Amino acid sequence: MKQVKGPTDHVVIVGAGLGGLSAALRLAGAGRKVTVVERESVPGGRNGLLNKDGYAFDTGPSVLTMPDLIQDCFSCVGENMKDWLELLPLKPLYRAFYHDGSTLDVHAETGRMQEEIRNVIGADEAAGYGRYVDFVTKLYKYEMKDFIDRNIDSPLNLLTPNLARLVALGGFKRLAPKVNEFLKDPRTQKVYSFQAMYAGVSPQQALAIYAVIAYMDSVNGVFFPKGGMHAVPRALAGAAAKHGVEFKYNTTVTSVEHSNGRARAVITDTGERIEADVVVLNPDLPVAWRDLLGKTPRQVKNLNYSPSCVTLLVGSNKSYDRLAHHNIHFGKSWDGVFDELITKKQLMSDPSLLVTVPTHDDKDLAPAGKSSYYILFPTPNLTADIDWKVQASKYRDQMIRTMEERGYTGFNDSIEVEQMTTPLDWQAQGMEAGAPFAAAHTFFQTGPFRPRNMAQGFENVVFAGSGTQPGVGVPMVLISGRLAAERIVGPVL
Repeated sequence: MKQVKGPTDHVVIVGAGLGGLSAALRLAGAGRKVTVVERESVPGGRNGLLNKDGYAFDTGPSVLTMPDLIQDCFSCVGENMKDWLELLPLKPLYRAFYHDGSTLDVHAETGRMQEEIRNVIGADEAAGYGRYVDFVTKLYKYEMKDFIDRNIDSPLNLLTPNLARLVALGGFKRLAPKVNEFLKDPRTQKVYSFQAMYAGVSPQQALAIYAVIAYMDSVNGVFFPKGGMHAVPRALAGAAAKHGVEFKYNTTVTSVEHSNGRARAVITDTGERIEADVVVLNPDLPVAWRDLLGKTPRQVKNLNYSPSCVTLLVGSNKSYDRLAHHNIHFGKSWDGVFDELITKKQLMSDPSLLVTVPTHDDKDLAPAGKSSYYILFPTPNLTADIDWKVQASKYRDQMIRTMEERGYTGFNDSIEVEQMTTPLDWQAQGMEAGAPFAAAHTFFQTGPFRPRNMAQGFENVVFAGSGTQPGVGVPMVLISGRLAAERIVGPVL
């Protein structure tokens, strides 16, 4: 494994997102002096927080899986996650609503999920689901150590016995046909393949190895932190500060000073110069290259990006008894949705959407008797010919109409507080192409072909976050922090 060259005593991390925090804890545990420079007043990065009129809204990810990876961060400094964070297991993980009026609750326990499928769909489908769980469990076992949770310097690093096992398992076939080998009903096919959206590709085009995302949530479980998703970065930053990490909030890094292929310091918007032996960059990778390092490699210039999304954060005086914490509303169209979003780069004509209700499990996130909603509609990214300055207001009204058509009666009249985020807003926050899910996980942007976490042409600049290896999603970003730390100090706990 390649590592940075030269001294590593003082590491400056730009950005207190989950990747930066994961790296900070590991580096502090390894005895390094660590300074984290963050432009916002709080940690979290994309895992942001909005306080408005008594409501506390998460502005980024809403689904939390793989809590062992969070505990792993705390363990690096001898802390126990339970002393910092209370995680509530969600039951069901999701509630899926379909165009025919049927619903399906998704559970982590295989037996309980088989019973749900048996009752809603039938015994044959329940048996197929059991075989599917065996498949994704093996996928996870073969993928995690060799392909996800390790630094990859060359495609040759992948030549392990587990590669042969993945090939034999069918991991390099297309996702949708592979899922359909086990699941025959469109309802189960959708609920166990929609996760490809997080990877920025359609289930029809994604490799079957991305079913590992379904393992991470639909088999391993989904959790919600008491206090909202932002409780995770708050806890990680608190533990890091306790163990000597210095945080400089409300401070924007404008450039990395470098000479002879080596970073010497970071320069802030106030002109402060913070010397560093190593610099870890947690902003979106293409933005970090262009804005902080002053150049962009060809591979990064030519990246293809995931679809984007519009989110609507709503504080409401109305609740709906039929909802779970996470609710997926599937339209009748499925292949057509991805064709519109990815190929045609159009807004969905028959939307599928996610509605998360944080107050379902934590009433303290809203004023007494009120409810909060996190509504997510996938959209094309900014490479599409959509003028969001013109489109935003119209699309907001369309989102509300769709909600009411899907059973949220009187939703518009119940709104007391709202905040809309469009692809243009994501771009303003520093996400290339307005894509919060970063570069798409196409074959040539995955694994050893994804931009590496060591900056080409620099001895001591390392990347963390969703734009580098291993990729998109809270678990992957936490792992990216570990991989970045290992580039600096070698294997860590």
